[in-house]
Amino acid sequence: MGKIVCFPSLSEEQQQRIQNAAPGYTLKFGKAKELDPSELKEAEIILGWSPLVTEHALKQDSLLKWVQVWSAGVDNLPFADLQQKNIQITSANGVHAIPITEIILGMMLSHSRWLRQAMLHQQQSEWKTPAKPLPELHGKTAVIVGVGEIGTETARILKALGMHTIGVRRSGKDVPNVDQMYDMTGLHEALSKGDYVINILPLTDETKHIYDQTAFQHFKSGACFVNVGRGPSVKTEALLDALQRGQIAFAALDVFEEEPLPADHPLWGMDNVLITPHIAGSTEQYTERALDIFVKNLEAYIAGDTLPLNLVDYSHKY
Repeated sequence: MGKIVCFPSLSEEQQQRIQNAAPGYTLKFGKAKELDPSELKEAEIILGWSPLVTEHALKQDSLLKWVQVWSAGVDNLPFADLQQKNIQITSANGVHAIPITEIILGMMLSHSRWLRQAMLHQQQSEWKTPAKPLPELHGKTAVIVGVGEIGTETARILKALGMHTIGVRRSGKDVPNVDQMYDMTGLHEALSKGDYVINILPLTDETKHIYDQTAFQHFKSGACFVNVGRGPSVKTEALLDALQRGQIAFAALDVFEEEPLPADHPLWGMDNVLITPHIAGSTEQYTERALDIFVKNLEAYIAGDTLPLNLVDYSHKY
């Protein structure tokens, strides 16, 4: 039988789950940089990713057939090299649905219910109240751009709060709790309808800088923008302009074109911007959820079946 090399740190119980799913396979656990290069060259399956995979496991005589990436994003992979060897790629897409939905909701509420402003006044021991009555999320329209696992869960929660939901996804296929769905050709029309626009798009050649000056001009005046997708999907200069002109009333940003965001960047000093340091997907449940995906795929692989979860399409790069 073949060899499985696993980079993530797993408990003995979690390692045993892999062994139980692939009896007869040799398992090797360890950080990529600490493993002998021969281990990577001999691997049929790799759990995780490292640039060393390219260096040692993609050689002409290597045995690699499948990579289960430990992250949801795959935009950092050498697709051309992997495709040339016809290697299957699966991601950990789906592990973030709950934590990112929660941070999206927190970002929206921090603005609508004046929580961020109250915290700033608290730091100054100031008793200040809003200049006008606070808006509710109830009855407002949320446009979710990139309706996958995260977007579907976000729509479910926002519908429970009484919001109207509009979705945008490549296929245009309907999902539960989204009142109206567009494919990507309808992006600008969808943006014009949102009180809140939530970006969850992956980064591809098509989505880089998809939020440019033209896109922001289509936003409803006074809309709020939440980005928990990928930083380079937004052209930062266009976002700054939209915030300064008041086209966008508020932006909550977890991802940026340049990370860490430089200390002298103007976004830091803007009163209508909330910044978090790329933590939207952080969750104590990550390892167990990602392992669930791998084990289910592994069971299918051993049975000779198509990998059922998160098989990356080379033509779309996600």
